[in-house]
Formats: sequence, structure tokens, C-alpha cells
Amino acid sequence: MLDPKRLIVFREVAKRRSFSHAAAALSLTQPAVSQQIRALETQLGERLIVRGRTSFALTAIGELLYAHAEALGERLQLAETQLEEALAEERHRLRIGAFPSILGVLVPSAIAELSRALGPLEVSAVQGSTDELVTAVRDGSLHVALCFQDASHPRREHEGTQRVDLLEEPMVAALGPGHRLSGRRRIRLADLARDPWLIAVRGGLIERACLAAGFEPRVAYITDDPLAINGLVAADLTVTLTSRMLAGRLQGISTPALAGDPVHRAVYGVAPPNTAHPLTAPFLAAVRAATV
Repeated sequence: MLDPKRLIVFREVAKRRSFSHAAAALSLTQPAVSQQIRALETQLGERLIVRGRTSFALTAIGELLYAHAEALGERLQLAETQLEEALAEERHRLRIGAFPSILGVLVPSAIAELSRALGPLEVSAVQGSTDELVTAVRDGSLHVALCFQDASHPRREHEGTQRVDLLEEPMVAALGPGHRLSGRRRIRLADLARDPWLIAVRGGLIERACLAAGFEPRVAYITDDPLAINGLVAADLTVTLTSRMLAGRLQGISTPALAGDPVHRAVYGVAPPNTAHPLTAPFLAAVRAATV
């Protein structure tokens, strides 16, 4: 099989009818160009170029090969153009994953700010658990994911990814309008030990916080949908904890702060370790700015 690199060198020499001009166009030395042509002639067992002191001519075989080399060059140019266009398009396409509350509160603002700064973007976003989102970042399904953890726990790292810390915020109680403590500005978590609870997931931050406060919550509802949380709490059916960020978006409920040592959550981004999408850093910066 003919070496494509040698064909490209031969094409430049034949087109320019000059070894020195071809060498300049290819950013090679003239001896390197001559060496490639000799190697190609040796491989074919035929002369390709006849050079005199003042003349330059292709042999019949050289003319035939030049026609094919020219077609190859055109295809390579087309491939380069199409790849540049595809890569340019890909650089403006961002796939995001996030947990529900931040997906509804911070992500829209961050995307809008990114679009204002960089022009039209093609952005998609999906909801998922931390494990689901991290797996999607690892396999390339997502360019970046937003996750959270209990801030009192050791910093969580995910193998095969890089973590970018974004913010830390306190959790507050979420009580219905008819709840006995709904008028308070601050309550103890243990004051809610007798209430039915709503949690996002078994064994998660809310359940662990209750256990740390000295009681096991009587779980009546399990959902991480902010709309469902708002509806169930506002109907005085349950109590829960919510982030201070989301609390401002919930309607018809009371959100007193927690006395003592409040529960905090740390929000962070997850991206590939070395080949992050070019929009990842600007997006995470926009998320951080949206919290100010």
C-alpha cells in the first residue's frame, strides 16, 4: 500500500514542478522531500520524475500517480474542512446533568448567562442521581454534571473524574402553613421528631440529619421533585428539609432555619479529568456566579 504521506509530498512536488517550493509549502527541508520521492520510486520500482539542469517533467507513471494524488489531496482537504466544521459545532454543544433542585434554580440562569457571553449554544440537560451522573460523565454521555453531598462528610471524589467545588449552603426546614411551628424563624430539628417526613432518597442527607438529631424519621413520602415537595408540604401532609436556595422558590410554606449546628450541603461539578469540554469551565463559572 502506498504511504499517504509520500503521496502528499509527491503531489506538492508535481503540482509546483519544484522540490524547493514543495519543501517550503510542506515546511520540510529539500533533502527530506527528495528522500520521500526516492522512497516512493523505490516502492513502485518506477521513475516518477525526470529532472534536468533546467527542466522538470513527470514520467507517464508519474502523471498517472499525480492524478490520483491530486484526488487524494482534494479528499483530504474536504475531510479537514468537514472535521473543522464538526468540531466547531461540537464546541458549541454542551450536555449537562444535575440533581433536581439545582436543575430548576441555578442551571437555567447559568445557561442564559453563557449564551449571552458566547452566543447561540446547543445545550441539553438531564436529571439524575450522583452515581448516574458521574457514570454518564465517565462514559462521555455528559460533558459536566452538578452533584452534592453532606458538607459534614469527608470530601467525596469520583474516580476517573475531576471535582470542582461550587458552593456550600445550609438546609432549612419546610413546614406547611398549618404546622404548629410555622411561625417560628428558627427551630430545632428534634422538634419535628413526631411529624411524618418527606425525604428524597433512603439513607440520604435528610434521613442522616434526623438520625444525628436523635430520632429516626417516620417517612411518609419519598420524592426529589420540587413541585411534589412543595405541594405535599403546603398541604400540611408532611415536613422535610430543603436547601436555602430552593426555599425561596417554594410557595405557601414556612422555611425556618435550624438551630444549633445546621445541616449543610456542598454542591460541586464533575467533569472528565484531562479532556474537559471547552464550555465546561465557563458553565461552572456561570453556575457559581448565579449563586451570588
